[in-house]
Amino acid sequence: MPRFAANLSLLFTEWPLLDRFAAARAAGFAAVEMQFPYAETKQALAARLGEAGLPLVLHNLPPGDWAAGERGIAILPERVPEFREGVGRAIDYAGALGCRQINCLAGLAPAGTEPARLRATLIENLAYAAAVLKAAGLRLLIEPINDRDMPGFFLNRLADAAAVIEAVGSDNLFIQADLYHMAMMGEDLLAGLAAHRSRIAHLQIADAPGRHEPGTGRIDFGRVLKALDDTGYDGFVGCEYLPAADTEAGLAWMAAYHA
Repeated sequence: MPRFAANLSLLFTEWPLLDRFAAARAAGFAAVEMQFPYAETKQALAARLGEAGLPLVLHNLPPGDWAAGERGIAILPERVPEFREGVGRAIDYAGALGCRQINCLAGLAPAGTEPARLRATLIENLAYAAAVLKAAGLRLLIEPINDRDMPGFFLNRLADAAAVIEAVGSDNLFIQADLYHMAMMGEDLLAGLAAHRSRIAHLQIADAPGRHEPGTGRIDFGRVLKALDDTGYDGFVGCEYLPAADTEAGLAWMAAYHA
């Protein structure tokens, strides 16, 4: 049976962030994840995690200026020092919050820069981050994101992420697979998960199209999650979706997995 983690950046937004931990616990989630914890202090987040009794299973590296439209800086040659500083900051937060996995967003390809140079920068940055995180006892993940919602994003398919991992050559670099992004790219979900299972360290879900809760789109989550269980996946399944209404009203889908 899958173990679900509430993504507190998208779920329970009816409450301030620090109140979402208790809301996730009350709703029956086994863990939480978040996109970026950096707007709150480590101390405040750790206190709420402790009160809720939930593990934090994933957060992202600093993505650059998110409000200005940046979606990661790992491919940007002129931002390497900032990327490395962000790795240190992420490790600091992860250590305080007991989080063992950190995800890296590659970023949007800027016009006028050769793709080969962007890829080389990404590989260099990931090799650095994977080694530093390994020394800290943490795993590094990379996430393919569909180019419909995020035009220009550098990694779009599981195979793209797998090729980069192969080029980096680290045993501490894995894939964060998101069924929503896979579906939006037209990937075969079962075949893709099976082909890259050994590299997948975390799974996220949202239905497609719409990016709402399971049951609002065309993905057969029962079939896909059972197939994932059959492969021996024992990680958490992050619920990174936009509730169609309020969060609690859209949680009925989880009942089938708690029976």
